[in-house]
Amino acid sequence: MPELPEVAALADFLRARTSGRTIAAVEVGSIAALKTFDPPTDALAGGEVTGVARHGKWLDVAVSPAPSGTAPSGKVPGAAPLHLVFHLSRGGWVRWSDALSTKPVRPSLGGSGRGAVLALRMRLDDGSGFDLTEAGTRKRLAVHVVRDPTEIDMIASLGIDPLSPEFTTQALADLLSAKNQQVKGLLREQRAIAGIGNAYSDEILLVGRFSPYKLTGSFTPEETARLHTAIGDVLAEAIAAASGKPAKELKDAKRGGMRVHGRAGLPCPGWDGTPCGDVVHEVSFADRSMQYCPTCQTGGKPLADRRMSKLLR
Repeated sequence: MPELPEVAALADFLRARTSGRTIAAVEVGSIAALKTFDPPTDALAGGEVTGVARHGKWLDVAVSPAPSGTAPSGKVPGAAPLHLVFHLSRGGWVRWSDALSTKPVRPSLGGSGRGAVLALRMRLDDGSGFDLTEAGTRKRLAVHVVRDPTEIDMIASLGIDPLSPEFTTQALADLLSAKNQQVKGLLREQRAIAGIGNAYSDEILLVGRFSPYKLTGSFTPEETARLHTAIGDVLAEAIAAASGKPAKELKDAKRGGMRVHGRAGLPCPGWDGTPCGDVVHEVSFADRSMQYCPTCQTGGKPLADRRMSKLLR
């Protein structure tokens, strides 16, 4: 699943290629992926892309409606700006082309197989544009056309952005003390901290040297500061690695930059880049897994599988 660093890179990538261009058409391939009906997707046609933003893991393409006299049928001249907002979820991706296929997109219910499904295509006036596709059996990609991104409940309820100036050590301390829960869960909770998911929470906890099961209510001021630094360092490093890369290379860049996530059984590179001599361990759940290093994070003790026995905190 794309997380904050990849979504930020995708926003930069799309902004550089779409800003100032006119939308020729927006074609829906997966009816199931489209979560709104008013405004309709064809209200975007003829409009000019004015920017691309990020809200947590959501991408937001801002569109200025077509000027009076050139608007498509049914378009209201002088209408408020529109936003094409989408969440890629686990299997979604943005596929850019400098010369999109001219073959019309056939709408479908979205499909249930593992193969990639074309959910939406945006064509620009110069023939370029992008496809939103989704692979896997669980189709969760969500596409919205709205007048204001905060009309989407999951955006309106997002927590603090970890890249914002407001994300101070004290702000993190307040989140840690608000509810006594496992720190891994807090880092992944979008209503608390927007943009961090399963992969980067694993990375942050390694760099911070914390067990994923450590309870947030047990954090000392020194540990809180250490976690705050780890969040900033890991995200900044990942953003720098993703910056400037084309969309098609971002997935590989993410995998290549991971220290522990997705690396079960491989040597741990160490929380500070000095190999610790241990190997990366894994705990599996129904729909995900997490990776960690016992030496760096849990005092050398393997974590128990939460489905079978008591958790190690």
